[in-house]
Amino acid sequence: MSDASDAHTDRPGLKGRKAIITGGTTGIGRAIAVLLASEGVQVFVCGRDPDHLADALARIRAVGQGDGIALDLADEDGVERFFTAAARALGAPDIVIVNAAVPAQGLSAMSAQELRYAVAVDFTAYLLSAHAAVGMLGDSGDIVLIGSMSAHVLGGGSTVYAGIKAGIAGFAEALRRELGPRGIKVSLVEPGKTGADFQYPDISAEQQRAMIHDETMLRAEDIAVALHYLLTQPRRAVVQQLTITPRGQEQE
Repeated sequence: MSDASDAHTDRPGLKGRKAIITGGTTGIGRAIAVLLASEGVQVFVCGRDPDHLADALARIRAVGQGDGIALDLADEDGVERFFTAAARALGAPDIVIVNAAVPAQGLSAMSAQELRYAVAVDFTAYLLSAHAAVGMLGDSGDIVLIGSMSAHVLGGGSTVYAGIKAGIAGFAEALRRELGPRGIKVSLVEPGKTGADFQYPDISAEQQRAMIHDETMLRAEDIAVALHYLLTQPRRAVVQQLTITPRGQEQE
């Protein structure tokens, strides 16, 4: 047989690792939690709805190990309570995935209260979650921020969400440079339109299934597989930004 030793690089496995996932009870977060659990990662998730949490944990535990808590990260102590609970459950995690987000409309279509809430969940909680992650990871591990293609497709009906996600993109790049020398890898994943509860009520479940069939919308599992890819790269290599769009999605 020919020598194929230089055909591949080292690819660290995931078994035995421990992951914290915000917004891990529905959509992309749930898909990530299930996939990682199936690979031997112990996961700890949060979500706002206790029923969604129970359903997600049942699926996670069917393939691996996991636990979680129902809370709202927009609450003043929400992020702190989540990471405290995660530390009790996991001990020393080495993966933190910041994913929890709520939809936001155009600025003129939102009330001041709705705007404050969207910023609290989609931006403030992201930064606070990353801050908590830095304190827990020490000098190794992975932080993955789930952004959005909305940061680049600047539709007039998505001004608030686009602005927040553009801010997350800049934050992720700067954080990668800040934490890289310490041994912590920071990656940004930017999905295009993806099937999830997040799309309700604008796009119904039936419409989402049709769009996925027509390949104009991604499945949440597509994003989970992409995240698996970046978490299994050599420690010297950082997938800095991973953009994933449906093949048939028209540019808006």
